[in-house]
Amino acid sequence: CDKASKQPLPELPSRVAVITSPSGAAIRDFLNVLHRRDSKVAVAVYPVRVQGFNAAPQMMQALEDLAAWGWPQVIVLTRGGGSPEDLQAFNDEALARAIAACPIPVVSAVGHEIDVSISDLVADLRAPTPSAAAELLVKNRAELEAGLKGVSLRLGRVGSRLLARRRAELSPLARALGDPSRRLVD
Repeated sequence: CDKASKQPLPELPSRVAVITSPSGAAIRDFLNVLHRRDSKVAVAVYPVRVQGFNAAPQMMQALEDLAAWGWPQVIVLTRGGGSPEDLQAFNDEALARAIAACPIPVVSAVGHEIDVSISDLVADLRAPTPSAAAELLVKNRAELEAGLKGVSLRLGRVGSRLLARRRAELSPLARALGDPSRRLVD
């Protein structure tokens, strides 16, 4: 799919919807990595079949419902690995069109690293695995907080140096002015 048609993902999403089987390892892996990186991200799981008859239409309905709901900032379409036949629903043309038309950014994380489906190609972002999708979506909160603390310290030092420099520039002027109360008395 054309790169120009891809939607940007939110920098720090706080609301993620996941379309997947609620009983598969994919959702457990995704949630484990996501909440280890940032426990404050809210996740809604939309349960669907991810293989076999009716899987693609269920995923299409999930995309439509989530877009209508408007709550998610990003949607993850995921399942674990499997045979090419198991992943066939993710090669459905109608599903590909629904992904491309979705007004909310879609991340496709289907199968293992070597598996590539049509949904991966049309999604706004392809993740090689469900765990990788969580890593790509959510920054590590502890690393972000440490980075912010460092920036705050540097800003404080720069501000202190700037104030000291301004005081040094004003000091001769203050001496030249003398004591304003003495001028009033005179």
